[in-house]
Amino acid sequence: MSRPVRRALLAVTIVLAGTLAAAVPSNAAVPGVPTLTGIRTGNNPGFDRIVLDLGPGATPVPSYQLVDELTADPSGEIVWLTGEYFINVTVPYAAAHDDNGNPTYPGPQKFRTRNLANVMAVAVIGDWEAHLTIGLGVRSRTAVNVFTLTAPNRVVVDVAH
Repeated sequence: MSRPVRRALLAVTIVLAGTLAAAVPSNAAVPGVPTLTGIRTGNNPGFDRIVLDLGPGATPVPSYQLVDELTADPSGEIVWLTGEYFINVTVPYAAAHDDNGNPTYPGPQKFRTRNLANVMAVAVIGDWEAHLTIGLGVRSRTAVNVFTLTAPNRVVVDVAH
């Protein structure tokens, strides 16, 4: 490739890079990590509901696993929780602390749920590198449905009776 052609390509590249940089404002908002502000429980006909209240930020995409035991994140230590079976709910890109490391969830890290038919206990078992993990102890293995609601952000866990 000749020197004049290389210079022309370089000039076009610089102009395009400048145009792209100008198209994206330097103060563009980056969605924040929503923080856990509360945990609510409710007994509904046919299922128990656990709601994780989250602050503003990007809508998380939670998942769950039925596990034989719960382990704390990041230590890997076993979390002892009331229940015959366990559900591990992971909420990536969420936290239970603010940017300064201060807790945003004022409630207990582990509590019994005597008012529910299947879910016996709930615990915050992980809050590490923008991954929030909640453990549930249940009486029986049944259907689980995990989904999100917005305005405000919430993660909902329904566990059948």
